[in-house]
Amino acid sequence: MTIDPIADMLTRIRNASAIGHSEVVLPFSKIKLQLAKILEAGNWVEKVDTINTPLAKNSAKSFDELRIVLKYKANGRPAISHLKRISKPSLRIYAGKDNLPVVLNDLGVAILSTSSGLMTNKEARIKKVGGEVLCEIY
Repeated sequence: MTIDPIADMLTRIRNASAIGHSEVVLPFSKIKLQLAKILEAGNWVEKVDTINTPLAKNSAKSFDELRIVLKYKANGRPAISHLKRISKPSLRIYAGKDNLPVVLNDLGVAILSTSSGLMTNKEARIKKVGGEVLCEIY
């Protein structure tokens, strides 16, 4: 059991891209799926899908896993060069609609958890909402 599943997800993506793996498989949750879909929409990862894995060979029970296919540039370097968890369970970081974070002069994105769901800082600026700053990526 992990204390912070989002930090675990980000660390798995960071580690897999550092050593050149083609994909990452991790336990499924709705917030991880939404976060991965934002990464896919932003062209940071190639593909995101869910896998239904049987618990045992002859068992009818199964569990869902999230599969993220990583993206690499033409020279073999990962598309994600920086992926950092901002708000942690021990220290929550919130941003109001007037002081949303700017990541790398708006070349990167910050992902926020708002009352309208997960969204990037650019979408939150357009919708004029604030929320908890989950992570930043560039």
